[in-house]
Amino acid sequence: MNKGDLVNKVAEVVSSKKEAQSAVDSVISAITDALAQNDTVTLVGFGTFKSIERKARKGRNPQTGSEIEIAARKVTKFIPGKALKDAINLT
Repeated sequence: MNKGDLVNKVAEVVSSKKEAQSAVDSVISAITDALAQNDTVTLVGFGTFKSIERKARKGRNPQTGSEIEIAARKVTKFIPGKALKDAINLT
């Protein structure tokens, strides 16, 4: 499923596709803004998004084998909630 598919799915519940597009964009924007400010976003039953800091480390260039320095950076981590885990693991 991509963003367009998600908008179409939300449009089935709301009155128009334009409102669905606006709703999806608003949710994505709110999550992005919160993560940019180092906040944690918890959607009960779905999961938690959080920003974590990765330390600088040494790596290897796979083509040459030479050692390179990998800079520190922030990454987003998603931890699925129990309800999501249970829904995925139904067999």
